[in-house]
This record gives sequence, structure tokens and C-alpha cells, in this order.
Amino acid sequence: MPPTSTALRQLPNALTVLRFAAIPLFVVLLVGESDGPSWGAGIVFGLAGITDQVDGWLARRWRVESPFGKIADPLADRLMIDTCVVALLLYDRLPWIAVVILLRDALLVGGYKLVVPRGYSFEVSRVGKLATWGLFASLGLVLVTEDGTWWPVACFLVSLALAVVAAGQYVLKARREVGSEPAA
Repeated sequence: MPPTSTALRQLPNALTVLRFAAIPLFVVLLVGESDGPSWGAGIVFGLAGITDQVDGWLARRWRVESPFGKIADPLADRLMIDTCVVALLLYDRLPWIAVVILLRDALLVGGYKLVVPRGYSFEVSRVGKLATWGLFASLGLVLVTEDGTWWPVACFLVSLALAVVAAGQYVLKARREVGSEPAA
């Protein structure tokens, strides 16, 4: 594989930063179209999901994975997804059980801060990736369908279950790697 130019080597992280920047735009578009399908917000949300896949693929392909990307990439996903969940809960487009995704993400972010200094090496699992893809897809579909359309919500609930399973995997891995050693 030919060497990648310096500018292109920055593209994966630039896409991650772009996802952070897209969150306020997503909110503005969703609030502007709150009473029905929100195609503008859905498109921004869908593009965020696509850039999540593209930036990771490019970083691995070009071998330019970075410490920033390993932390910022999943954080950008969590913030975009959590923002969407909060908004859809407020607009009564998701069932209350959707709050589990917010609790899961708070647990993982808080737990990450506790275990990484103790030697935990965070790697997104296959189930975690599948859950993230499913959450992006199902929430995007909730955004662009009429209120009361059941099947995107059913897809969301399946993805939510996968996200909970992935969280369990991360907790078990952290317990194995870090054990019950006191923090330094």
C-alpha cells in the first residue's frame, strides 16, 4: 500500500471532529421540524453514522489510528446518539425505556475514566459496533417516519438490547483486565 499524504492522514480525525460539530446543526434542524418527519435532521444524523464508519475504516486502512481517535470517535457517536434519544424522548417518539441508552453511556464514560488509568485497554467489540450501527440506522428511521410508525422503534429496541449486551462485555473485560486493584 502506498504511503498516505500528511493531509489525508488527518482525515479520520477531521471526520470525527465534524461529527461533534454536526450535533448543534442536528438539534436546530430537529427543533425546526418537530411535528412530523424531520428529513433535515435525519440526513445530518445519517451522515454522522456514515462518517463513523468511514473514519474508522480509513484509520485502520491507512494505519493512522491515534490516541485522540480512539477516545473521540466513540465519544462523538455517543453524544450524537444520546442527543437524538433525548430529543426523541422529549417529542414522545421513543418509549421511556430508551433512557437506558443514556444510563449505559453515562456508566461507560464514567467507568472509562476509572479503569483506563489502571491499565484497561478499550477496544470496541463487534457487538458494540453492531449496536452503534443499529442505533444510527433505527434512530435515523424514527426521525424520517411519521410519529407512531412502530417498526423503526422496534429496530431501536433491538439495537438498545445489543448496546446493553456490549456494555456488559466491556464491564466484564474491565473486571478481567483491572481486577479489584486499588487505583493508584
